[in-house]
Order: sequence, then C-alpha cells, then structure tokens
Amino acid sequence: MWYQIKSRLNFLLKSSNQHGIHSPFVYDLITKCLYDKTPFSAYHNLKALRNELIHNQDLVNIKYYSEASKVFKSNHKKISTIVKDEGSSYKKQKQLYRIANYFKPKKVLELGTSVGLGSAAIAIASKNCIITTVEVNKNISAIAKKVFQSYQLNNIQIETSSFKNFFKKTNNENLDLVYLDGTYDKNSTIENFNSLLKYSHNESVFIFNNIYRSKEMTEAWNIIKTQKEITVSIDTFYWGFLFFRKEQPKQHFTIRL
Repeated sequence: MWYQIKSRLNFLLKSSNQHGIHSPFVYDLITKCLYDKTPFSAYHNLKALRNELIHNQDLVNIKYYSEASKVFKSNHKKISTIVKDEGSSYKKQKQLYRIANYFKPKKVLELGTSVGLGSAAIAIASKNCIITTVEVNKNISAIAKKVFQSYQLNNIQIETSSFKNFFKKTNNENLDLVYLDGTYDKNSTIENFNSLLKYSHNESVFIFNNIYRSKEMTEAWNIIKTQKEITVSIDTFYWGFLFFRKEQPKQHFTIRL
C-alpha cells in the first residue's frame, strides 16, 4: 500500500493533461476519448450489470495458481467481493467503453476475465468486434459466461485456460486491442507481452492494468515500454497504453485521467 501511495504522489508531480502535447494522435486520444464527458446511454447498461453482480452474495470457490496472482485470503468468496476486489471499477468500465468506441477494434484479446465487467464494456461499445477473453479459474469463468449470455453479448468467446496454455494453442493474428489484466508479477507480465508481440500491427493498442500495483509491476512496465517495437507509451497510473505506430517518433507521456 505504501508503494502505491508514494508512486501516486510521484505520478501527480510529473503528470500533465492535454496541454503541451504536440502529438496530434495522442492529443486526439486524450481529448476525444479519455477525457470525453459524453453521458453515453450504454453507461446505464454497464452500471446495471455492475450492480447486479455487486449485490450477488453467492459463494465461489477460488483456486490459487501462484503466490504472485493471489488476491484473496480464503478459498471461498462472495461474487460481490470479487467484483469489489478484482473486477473492473465503474470508472474503468466507462473508459474501456470509450476506448473501444473510439478505436473500433475488430479483434480483441483480454487476459484476465474475472467476472466479465471489462470485456462486457468493450463488447457493448463495439458490437461488430470479436472478443476472446481468457480466465484461468473455471468457477469465475462460469460466472462470466452467465453474464455474457444474460446480456446477449454473443461476440465474446471465453477461454478457461492459463495464459501460457492459451498462447500454445491460439492462432490469433492482427489483434487490434489487447487488455492485459490478470498477472501481478514482473516475469509473467513481460512473458505475456513477448507472447503477444507477434499479433501486434501498426494500429494495435495494448493496455496494461495496475502498472503500479507493486514495485515488480512497475519494473515490468518500465522494461516493456522501452522495447524497440513500441513507439508511443502513455502512463495514466492505473493503466499503461502501448502503441506500435511506425509513423510516430518514440515518445512517452504521463497523463492524469
């Protein structure tokens, strides 16, 4: 917790808003998407979905796969607690909706489904895209499946698998949007990025969740953003954005949301 507080203070000291940004691409992304205050009607659906889950008191058995990804203190948690502790916040749901609405991706991959709040936001924003979301825990995966069926989000395919096994069998090509949420240690995060590189293209956007969750996650982010394939990176504290646009000079931005 202290690391996050200290990191947040440092972030606030060096971050800025849209003023002074000379990249038209980044300026438009910030002003027309990330800072967009339009009260989209779809937000009501996102809120209803979140409220439905946050009031669900059913117990779920959680299987731990590694100490690095351990979030809960016991093997049984209420769905409402999973939503509060691990699911996308309402603010992030709205941001994911705006991002999908802005970029209009055709092929999306999410690593770390949880109960499906993030992938649902993307699916509602971009009904013509194909979304694959990967969740390692079969009981949480089952909850997400019910959510997708209930809201008729037929463009989401959920894979119950470890990320490593998923990459062994997948043949995805040209992923337009990748949302990485579900690894909490340095090595796994870098490994996932390296596995995803071959699916990137000039217009791809990769979004890393919780880059200041721990010192390890920040170290992973700092290594990844300097890779030669990355031309533009944006640190928003809660998320890290990566772009592969060859026409862009290599730049890093630290932006308050």
